Amino acid sequence: MLPAVAVGVLAAACFLPALSGSFLNWDDDINFGHNVGYRGFGREQIRWVFTSVLFGHYIPITRLTFNLNYFLGGLNPFGYHLLNVLLHGVNGVLFYLVARRLLSAAVGGDSDVGDAQGRIDLCAGAVVAALVFGVHPLRVEPVSWVTGRADLLCTTFVLLSTLAYLRAVDGPATARRGLILVSAAGFAAAFLSKASALPLPVALLLLDVYPLRRVRRLGWRSLVKEKVPLWVVAAGATVIAAYATRHGVATTGIADYDVASRLIIAAYSFVVPVARFVVPAGLLPIYEMPHRVTLLEPRFGLAVAAAVLITTGLVLLRRRCPGALAAWMFSAVMLAPVSLGVRKTADLAPDRYSYLAGLGFALLAGGAVVGGLRLIRRGVLARPMAWVIAGGCLAAITGLGFMSWTYAEMWTDAGPLWRWAIELDPSCGICYNKLGEVVFGDPARAQEAEHLFRRSIGLRPDHANPHFNLAMVLAAQGRYAEAEAPLRDYIERVPRSAFGPARLGYTYFVQSRFDAAIPQFRIAMARQPDMPELRGFLIQALEARARELQAAGLGAQAASLLAESRALGSAN
Repeated sequence: MLPAVAVGVLAAACFLPALSGSFLNWDDDINFGHNVGYRGFGREQIRWVFTSVLFGHYIPITRLTFNLNYFLGGLNPFGYHLLNVLLHGVNGVLFYLVARRLLSAAVGGDSDVGDAQGRIDLCAGAVVAALVFGVHPLRVEPVSWVTGRADLLCTTFVLLSTLAYLRAVDGPATARRGLILVSAAGFAAAFLSKASALPLPVALLLLDVYPLRRVRRLGWRSLVKEKVPLWVVAAGATVIAAYATRHGVATTGIADYDVASRLIIAAYSFVVPVARFVVPAGLLPIYEMPHRVTLLEPRFGLAVAAAVLITTGLVLLRRRCPGALAAWMFSAVMLAPVSLGVRKTADLAPDRYSYLAGLGFALLAGGAVVGGLRLIRRGVLARPMAWVIAGGCLAAITGLGFMSWTYAEMWTDAGPLWRWAIELDPSCGICYNKLGEVVFGDPARAQEAEHLFRRSIGLRPDHANPHFNLAMVLAAQGRYAEAEAPLRDYIERVPRSAFGPARLGYTYFVQSRFDAAIPQFRIAMARQPDMPELRGFLIQALEARARELQAAGLGAQAASLLAESRALGSAN
C-alpha cells in the first residue's frame, strides 16, 4: 500500500499552489459568490442541493461537499481548494490500485506473472501510470478550479465502482452479484457527482474485452446480463441528465450546429486530448467554441483525418497493440456525451473532460514500463536499459509535475489567468469579457473595462454577456443613454432573462423616463419577482409617473398607477 500512498502524496503536492487561489469569475462567482442556496445544511439549502440544475448539472453529491465547505469555513476559498487537492490525491491512490489490477490482467498470459520480480514490474508500471495521471498538467483545471470538483468527485466514485467490479470479476460467483450491486451504487454516486460517468457500463464492457479477456469465456450475452444493475442506473441517469440539460443550460439548436458539425466537433474532441497528453503546452482555461464549424478550417479537417487514421490503424494493429485500441476506445466512449452535446458559448474540448476520459492513456504509459522491464528480464533488451527506463520515467514525471505547478500558480488569480489566456489566444472573445469583468471591479478602470467588453463583442457579437457588461460599465460612467443599445442587444440574445429588462428599466429610471421604465420593470417582475430591489424601483417609477400624469391633468391614468403601486407595496 506504500506505493499507492506515495503516489497520492506526490499527485497532490504538484497542485499545492492552488491552496492560495481565490474564487474565479469562471462559474465560481455564480456557484459561490452570488449563490446562497448552498450555504449551510438548513432545510432550504438541502432542498436546493437536491433540486438545482444550475448550469445544466444535477450534481447533489458535489453540491453537498460545497455545503460542507461553507459550513466549515464560510467563503474562505482555502478550504474549497484544499478539498479539491485532497480528492485528487485520493484519485491517485485509487487509480494506482485499478492500474495494477488491469496491468496484471494485460500480462496474465505469461508464466512469470506471479513471481516476485513480476510483482515488482507490475508495481512499477502502476506507479508510473498513476503518476502520469496524477501530475499531468491536464489535471490543473479540475484541481485548481473550485467548480472543477465535480470532475474530481465523479472520478473518485468511478474508480471505486471499477474496483468493486474488478473484485466481482476476481471473486467467486456467489459473491459476484453483491459486488456488482456495490459497483452500481458507486456508479450512481459518480453520476450524482457529475454526468460524465454516464457511459461507465459501456467502459466496463470494454475492459471485459481487454485486458480482462472475458468475452471468449462468457460471451457477450452473459457480460451484458450481469451488468443489469448498472444498466438500470444508466437508464435513470439518462432521464435525469436530459432533464437537467434541458432546464439548466442553453443548448444549441440544429440550425446552429447541424449533425455534420457535431460529428466534426466530436472527432476534434477525441483527438485533441491525445495531442495535449503528449505535448501539454499552451493549455488554456477555455478553448472557445467557434461560431461555425467546417472541415475547411485546418484544425477540424486535420482532426477528422487523424481520428479516422488513428482508429483504422489501431483496429488493424489490435492483436499487437490491444491496449492502445482499448485506451482510445475508452476515451471516445467517455467523451461521447459531452462531445456530441454542444452548448452555446461553451468550451471546445476543455481540459477537465480528459480527467476521467484520459485514464486509459496514463495506463498505457504504465503498460509500456511493464513491457520494457519484462523484455529486459527475458534478455531481449540489455540490463542497462532498466536505468534508461527509470531515468526517462523520472525525467518525464518531474517535467510534468513542474509544468503542473507552474500552471497551478497561474490559476490562483483571475486577472493573470485571463491575460495569459488572451496572450495565447488573442481571438478568444470570452477571455476579453472575463478580463473586463475583473478590471471592472476597480471603478477607476472603467474605460479599460469598456475597451475589453467592446473587443469581446467585436470578436463574438453572438455572445450575450459582453453586451450586458458593456451596458453596466457605460452606466457606471453615467452614460445611460449609450447603455440602452447594448442592453437591447442582450435582451435579443437572452429573451427570457429578467436581468435585461430590469437593467434597462433602471437605465430609464435614472434618466427620469418613468413611462419607459415601468414596462421593463413589469416584464422583469413577471419573470423573477424575487429580484432584489426590483419591486421598490417599480413602485417608485409608478408613483413618479402618476405625479407626471396628475400634473398633465390625466387623473384617471394616475389613479390606476397609484393603485398598482399600493398593491405592490401591500404584497411586499
